[in-house]
Amino acid sequence: MHPMLNTAVKAARRAGSIITRASRNLDIVAVREKAANDFVSEVDREAEQAIIRALHQAYPDHSILAEESGATGESEYQWIIDPLDGTTNFLHGYPQYSVSIALRHRGVVEQAVIYDPTRNDLFTATRGRGAFLNDQRMRVSKRITLKSSLLGTGFPYRQLDYLDAYLAILRDMMTGSAGVRREGSAALDLAYVAAGRLDGFWEFGLSPWDMAAGALMISEAGGLVGDLAGENRYLETGNIVCGTPKVFVELLKTMEPHLPPALRKG
Repeated sequence: MHPMLNTAVKAARRAGSIITRASRNLDIVAVREKAANDFVSEVDREAEQAIIRALHQAYPDHSILAEESGATGESEYQWIIDPLDGTTNFLHGYPQYSVSIALRHRGVVEQAVIYDPTRNDLFTATRGRGAFLNDQRMRVSKRITLKSSLLGTGFPYRQLDYLDAYLAILRDMMTGSAGVRREGSAALDLAYVAAGRLDGFWEFGLSPWDMAAGALMISEAGGLVGDLAGENRYLETGNIVCGTPKVFVELLKTMEPHLPPALRKG
C-alpha cells in the first residue's frame, strides 16, 4: 500500500472509531442545522479534527479541504475530507454513512479511502494501481444495458431549482432500469459502483469531498465518471454521472432531454 494511502486509512479508521462510539449514544449528540436539511453534529467536527491531526502528523505541510473547516494551507498536495458523509442517516441510527478521504496532487486525485464503520468495509484506490475492497481487487459490474442495471442516486435537498428536471430524470430511470436506490451517502454510493454493487449513479449539487475519493475508485475499477456533459469537470460543477462504460453512456442519453440550459453548461 502506498505510504500516503496507508496514512489516510489510519486516519479514516480513527474517525470511524469516533463515529461508532457516538452511535451508541445518539440522544446526547449535539446537532446544528447549517442550512435547510443540512445538519452537522459534534461527531462530524470531532472526526474531522482526528483525521486532520493524523494527516498533519505525517505530512505537516500538506493543505486541507474539509467539509466542516474548509480550505487551509497552501501546497501542491491537498487532502479532501468528508468526516461523516451521511450525517442525517447517522443521527437517525440508519446504518448507511461513511468517512471519505482523498489526496489531490497538483489538481489530480491520486489516493482515495472510503470507510464504512458499520460494516468495517474499507474501500481504497491509488491512481494506476487499482481499487480494492478489504484488500480484494474491485471491478465495476459487467452490466451493459440500463434496463438490467441497479442504479443509485441522491435527492436534491440544498438547491431545489432543478427539482422538476430531477424528477423527470428519476421517472425515466425508474421505468428504464431494474431499480433505483437512494441511500443517503454519496461517497458510499460511488464506492458501491466501483465494487459492482451498483451499476450506475447520478446526483446534482455535490461537493468535492462527496465525490473525490469515490470517483477515483470507479476509474480504477474500470468504470467511467463525468459531469452531465460526460466531461471531467464534476468536482467543479458538483454534478456527477458514473457507471460501467456502457451504462454510463445510457445514463447520459436518458438525462439529456430533461436538462435545463444551466445544468447543460455545468
